[in-house]
Amino acid sequence: MGWFWADSTQSSGAPHPISSSNATPPPECPMHKAFSQSAPRSLPPSTSSGSCPVRAPNEPMPSSRSSTISTLNPLNYMPASLSQSRDDRQTIHLPTERETSSIPRGDTEMNWEYPSPQQMYNAMLRKGYDDTPEDAVESMVAVHNFLNEGAWAEIVNWERRFSRGLGLGWQACRRGEEGFLEEVDKIANSRDVAAPKLLRFQGRPNEMTPKARILDFMGRMYPAKYGCEPPFDRHDWYVQRQTPDGLTKEVRYVIDYYSAPPEPTGEPVFYLDVRPAIDGPTAAAERMMRWGGDVWYRASGAKVRDTATQ
Repeated sequence: MGWFWADSTQSSGAPHPISSSNATPPPECPMHKAFSQSAPRSLPPSTSSGSCPVRAPNEPMPSSRSSTISTLNPLNYMPASLSQSRDDRQTIHLPTERETSSIPRGDTEMNWEYPSPQQMYNAMLRKGYDDTPEDAVESMVAVHNFLNEGAWAEIVNWERRFSRGLGLGWQACRRGEEGFLEEVDKIANSRDVAAPKLLRFQGRPNEMTPKARILDFMGRMYPAKYGCEPPFDRHDWYVQRQTPDGLTKEVRYVIDYYSAPPEPTGEPVFYLDVRPAIDGPTAAAERMMRWGGDVWYRASGAKVRDTATQ
């Protein structure tokens, strides 16, 4: 879902609405393995190693065998530049206008940009997906953009709870998901912090998260209760958190993308499981507080009592 490009050219267009008639990505879409289990005909060889994948801005890239890595932007692990030119095999016109997302970037005062349909098509050809229907590319871009915006909204909700510390985070969680908005407004007035920003991201579709593995195992053991398709994509987003003390902290979020049966109207349905990665005790506490606060609020009868007093 993270087909952002990291150059700074701005576009003033608003996001395309997703219509029920053409929003479903076709089977050839490389970001939706749930719709097709076939692999692309040609993929570039892996260049991963044991070294850190994100290099310092001024660090020179290794020569010769690392030439593929040297062409990738370390902010999004995508080609640093991709042509807006029409491919020789292309039969229809694809727009070259790019849309600006609502997601702030950590390195500039601007927001991240989504690729144009032409760039998306060129990227898929570059990855070996040369059987992608050209007339479906615009719908694919619209779905990708929509899911990215949804993922960011979930991250913002996590940050609204915990960017001010665990103490105020528990206050925001103690009345469960239903009481979140009322509680978070209270803590927002007590300690103001800047909005989060997206520093960089990485798609890892072939690496299931531990939670996704557990759910997949439970689905195989108890298909009637837990059965569902595994996520069709996984992303890691690195977010800049601003603390009340004026310090910044990098927080890694993991996102599992699930598809579900479409609505009766034909509109596609997706589920996003967004949570901070357990890279330390703070992230583990945040996840436990949010999950535990919601369970306790409903199981203890507090929800019923609050409803009765209203």
